[in-house]
Amino acid sequence: MRRAPAPPPGALASDLISGFVAELADWRGKTLARVRALITDADPDVVEEWKWNIPVWSHDGILCTGEVYKAAVKLTFPKGASLKDPAGLFNSSLEGNVRRAIDIRQDDAIDAAALKALIRAAAALNAAGKARPAGTKAPAKKAGKRPASSRVER
Repeated sequence: MRRAPAPPPGALASDLISGFVAELADWRGKTLARVRALITDADPDVVEEWKWNIPVWSHDGILCTGEVYKAAVKLTFPKGASLKDPAGLFNSSLEGNVRRAIDIRQDDAIDAAALKALIRAAAALNAAGKARPAGTKAPAKKAGKRPASSRVER
């Protein structure tokens, strides 16, 4: 994965992301710039952050990260498994229970409407998680009987 060097103290995340995009003088830079524009268009309240030496877009929590590899620009959605993806954009990290990713390769077309819908859904999911009053937890799962195969016989 292509990572930028550690930022100088006090650097603005948006400036770091702009510099990172400009440094990528090939299709990956253009792709990351296009994705960035779609994300900020989909959610005008998105916060651009610079974490782990990669771009991160947040709104009440992380929406997605932007990673750059030799053969792909990857958008990783940390809560992607909880999002509906009717357009089938998620094409990577499909085996996990939590995250999902979109690998965008050099000649791939970006479905702008579908990506914006995913960004809005991720923001709504994060906002729903923030809706609980401070100091409260999500409802606990009810304890049920263990299956017979896991019971210990004495």
